[in-house]
Amino acid sequence: MIAPLSSNTLSAAGPVDPTLKKSAQAFEALLLRQLIGAMRKGSLGDDIFGSSASGTYREMADARTADALAVRGALGIAALIERQLQPESAPASISGKAP
Repeated sequence: MIAPLSSNTLSAAGPVDPTLKKSAQAFEALLLRQLIGAMRKGSLGDDIFGSSASGTYREMADARTADALAVRGALGIAALIERQLQPESAPASISGKAP
């Protein structure tokens, strides 16, 4: 099993802006909601007890699941976004040379 990226991998690069972290997690949750919704639409048949109430409940449960997965960093998308958008504090430390 592949381990998800953790926020510990970003600590070496410096502190992460809390707003950036929250936004990155929200984006990952949005992608997960879309993914879960697409999987639900791909069902093979009609729901036996299909109603608008069960559909609404299912959507709420999917949204909650997506949010929980995003906070946990299940796919690692939020960590990658944080790494990409985090300002570099010392470019010289990356290349090893002074500018």
